[in-house]
Amino acid sequence: MTSNPVIVEETGEGLFQVRAHGQGPSFVIDEPLDLGGMASGPTPYDLLSSALGACTVMTIRMYARRKGLSLDRVQASVTHRRDEATARDIFERNVFIEGDLTQAQRDRLLVIAEACPISKTLHAGAEIVTRVAPQPVPVVDDRPCDRTHPKAMDESCRQVDPTAVA
Repeated sequence: MTSNPVIVEETGEGLFQVRAHGQGPSFVIDEPLDLGGMASGPTPYDLLSSALGACTVMTIRMYARRKGLSLDRVQASVTHRRDEATARDIFERNVFIEGDLTQAQRDRLLVIAEACPISKTLHAGAEIVTRVAPQPVPVVDDRPCDRTHPKAMDESCRQVDPTAVA
């Protein structure tokens, strides 16, 4: 299944500011002031880190709900850096889990975090196909919901634990 396109276009403001149009409201992406941006929105790496954090929290919540776990709160904090020696990108994810859970349940939720779809994508790498578009893609404000990520979260939960059904 192919996801709906996310359309990113220049705003005409500042050196780097762009607007992303995806599901829901559009939003601005920019670079920090010290790099010539206007600091008017998250950076591209902020968004990549956000994708990992969001997927982690959503997948843990889905699993906990399915297993009837007493998970009160889950939070992911994600940082990004590039290793100077290897030039490899490193994402460090800290997961805060609050609830009446055993250590075994907490450990299982960390396994689920590693299995979230964005974790899998980052671990495996991805193929990127780039083409020249003959014309701009129209921005559609009322587009249908993308069901790709919820399906991938479901598959991840089931791969780790086949009894984790909806």
